[in-house]
Amino acid sequence: MTNVFLYVLTVFFWGTSWLAIKYQLGVVAPEVSVLYRMAAAAAILTAYCLFARRPMRFSPRDHGFMALQGVFLFSANYVLIYLGTQYLTSGLVAVAFSLIVVMNIAGTALFFATPIRATMVLGAAAGIAGLALVFWPEIRAFDATRDGTAGLGLVLAGTFLAALGMLTSARNQRHGLPVVQTNAFGMAYGALVLVALTVGLGRPFAFDASFPYVASLIYLALFATVLAFGCYLTLLGRIGADRAAYATVLFPLVALALSTLFEGYQWTLSAGLGLVMVLLGNALIVTRGPLFGRTRPTRARER
Repeated sequence: MTNVFLYVLTVFFWGTSWLAIKYQLGVVAPEVSVLYRMAAAAAILTAYCLFARRPMRFSPRDHGFMALQGVFLFSANYVLIYLGTQYLTSGLVAVAFSLIVVMNIAGTALFFATPIRATMVLGAAAGIAGLALVFWPEIRAFDATRDGTAGLGLVLAGTFLAALGMLTSARNQRHGLPVVQTNAFGMAYGALVLVALTVGLGRPFAFDASFPYVASLIYLALFATVLAFGCYLTLLGRIGADRAAYATVLFPLVALALSTLFEGYQWTLSAGLGLVMVLLGNALIVTRGPLFGRTRPTRARER
């Protein structure tokens, strides 16, 4: 599968996931819904690995790094962002999360000695600024009270953990751990963390048997988790966490496109200018690197 196709699929699946998440809210506590999502995704991936006879034996050290990826990328980050979203508008959450591009650029330079290119920095800055313009009314309405500041802190902390999870995935792939099996174990470990958290917080393991909840859960588990993370982390291993992270700037725009169709979202001049800046930032990042060219080699084990 080409890098461009992986990139497009990642943006599409994650962009459409925001609409599906709306149907997850209500009866079931957010962290419990994430638990169901990760447990279902882990079960799907494990079943696939067993059916395809992919090797599932790894060393304790490998499992340690898989668990680390699971905690950072498949559990703790979601809980923090969900908690922060209670106090912030969705637009401010999207802009705050887009800072993961900057975190990954710094992280790849720090941990993998990847050079920081001017075009990459300019592209990231243009994308974040463009996203800020798209969601400017919500940003301007930000209430810097105790709840607002706490919410922003929680979202930024969740974004930081997600960046660490992406860098952990990059490390795992550089050490030959296959993406599919690593995701299967990582999601399982993440689900176990969420079970412990749910019990510790005293949340009931409720379930909503309505069609919208079940259908959205299936979509989030299969498409927004199994396939999207598979595409994204494969792309990350090929082109680096810094460039791959730009997908997180693009997927809120997909969500807005769906909102325009189904929720009557009205585009403004500033939002249109922001869209142009995001696309310009994307062009600066992906066309100046290996997305359309050679990929980075990884020491893959038998898959």
